[in-house]
Amino acid sequence: MTRIPSYVKDVMEQLGRAGFAAYLVGGCVRDSLLGLEPHDWDLCTDALPEQTERALDGRRIIETGIRHGTVTVLTPGGPVEVTTFRTDGAYLDNRRPEHVTFVPRLEDDLARRDFTVNAMAMGPDGAVVDLYGGQADLRAGVIRCVGEADRRFSEDALRVLRALRFASRLRFSIEPATAESLLKNRALLDNIAAERIFSELLGILTGPGVERVLLTFAPVIFQIIPELACEAGFDQRNPYHIHDVWTHSALAAAATPPDAVLRLTMLLHDVGKPETFFTDQTGVGHFYGHAQAGAAKAEAILRRLRCDNATRERVCLLIARHADPPPRTPKAARRLLAKLGPDTARQLEACWRADCADRAQDVKTRNAALFDQAHGLLEDALAQPEACLGLKSLAVSGRDILALGVPEGPAVGRTLQALLDEVLDGTLPNERGPLLDRARALLGGDCNPPGGGI
Repeated sequence: MTRIPSYVKDVMEQLGRAGFAAYLVGGCVRDSLLGLEPHDWDLCTDALPEQTERALDGRRIIETGIRHGTVTVLTPGGPVEVTTFRTDGAYLDNRRPEHVTFVPRLEDDLARRDFTVNAMAMGPDGAVVDLYGGQADLRAGVIRCVGEADRRFSEDALRVLRALRFASRLRFSIEPATAESLLKNRALLDNIAAERIFSELLGILTGPGVERVLLTFAPVIFQIIPELACEAGFDQRNPYHIHDVWTHSALAAAATPPDAVLRLTMLLHDVGKPETFFTDQTGVGHFYGHAQAGAAKAEAILRRLRCDNATRERVCLLIARHADPPPRTPKAARRLLAKLGPDTARQLEACWRADCADRAQDVKTRNAALFDQAHGLLEDALAQPEACLGLKSLAVSGRDILALGVPEGPAVGRTLQALLDEVLDGTLPNERGPLLDRARALLGGDCNPPGGGI
């Protein structure tokens, strides 16, 4: 029997003592039956919102969605959402019903839900109410619409992406009629807010089943990111590549750890290839400048999708640098770390590996050795106790340069950068005395430190 947390069960039993039905519903039931830990615990009840509040008198309650029958009960164990059984009115915007009608029957509430695996309820005793075969679909690993698929997707077009998110997260397949309908209705996503689309896209990308979803339902991804559509079937005409650009991008995304930045990066990393493609005299394809072109296009795509600034900037940086050669010397490793910082450098390494994951075997073998060498160089540089990987870790500061008599202005920054470059090259130790001596030399020996010395 599924273990219901005590703080959730207390709310259910308190509603029960007041004469009302109370059931767990939706994702928490699905995840519990799969043996997963639910992120949220949602209840449904035949109590009207005001009856719910009276029945739970003494608890702190927030009217989070009172118009649609939802209140949030704040308990010591966490929030619990309680929603009145309801049916939905007309969906005129392909997203939300114009109105809802509160109803006394659980069966009517379950009938309006999106997929069978989300249309189950569970009583306080753990008994499951399953009217649409949700448990069988869980066992079979299938996402299937409740009722008529076209109706479900036309009601709320975001369900097109939700179906893909569940398939990716749970590694489920999508039942044929549901798959056909979501492909047919994908243009309805044009009516959905960019923020909601982006949130679902991240859920799709970070799931363990992302590869199959991207390759099987590419037209849905192209609907929300039309710039990727020209990648499908685009022959790279290059002996290093064995797939078209889209297949390569999908496989590369799946080859990274399940991190939003990395998977967004690899999804978009070759978006600049079609516009930079040309063939040489032997017919071999090349894409010079595609990384920079791709970064510019990714910037526009991510702004349109309302991606947060930090993620957008990191993704675009990684795309711009993904075609850079990995460092082959300690000096190159130190310079890369100084330029990007440890976290971004490690992410770039992951991108290099993913980019080569589906190439010809001899290319993969050769590049794997290069990446292993680069990894060792980066980690060795980071392990140095006095590692200097940027101006912040330089043993002198702008104040020290000013003390040499240099006036405030660009000369201070140029001097510090010159010192850092020599430290990174290994020709100058990151020690205060040698750095100041070298600064004096760089400044031509004309230093006149105020106060008679340093």
